Amino acid sequence: MATEPAIEVPIRDEAIRLGQLLKLSGLVEDGAQARELIQTGRVLVDGEVETRRAHQVRPGSRVELPGAVMTVVRSDG
Repeated sequence: MATEPAIEVPIRDEAIRLGQLLKLSGLVEDGAQARELIQTGRVLVDGEVETRRAHQVRPGSRVELPGAVMTVVRSDG
């Protein structure tokens, strides 16, 4: 999918659910939009299609969706 520059999305915990991450990033408007993208196979986590909203994404992971790429980082605070 991606030649776009990755945006960094900081998280406070050891991991975050994929659906929550998409909402936190601001790349989707709501949970329904996140669910639709994930369930239709349009989200990659570390290069693999991920169709589970509850998939745990950890700092260092790369998440790609149409038109956007993000890297999950650990928040300092």
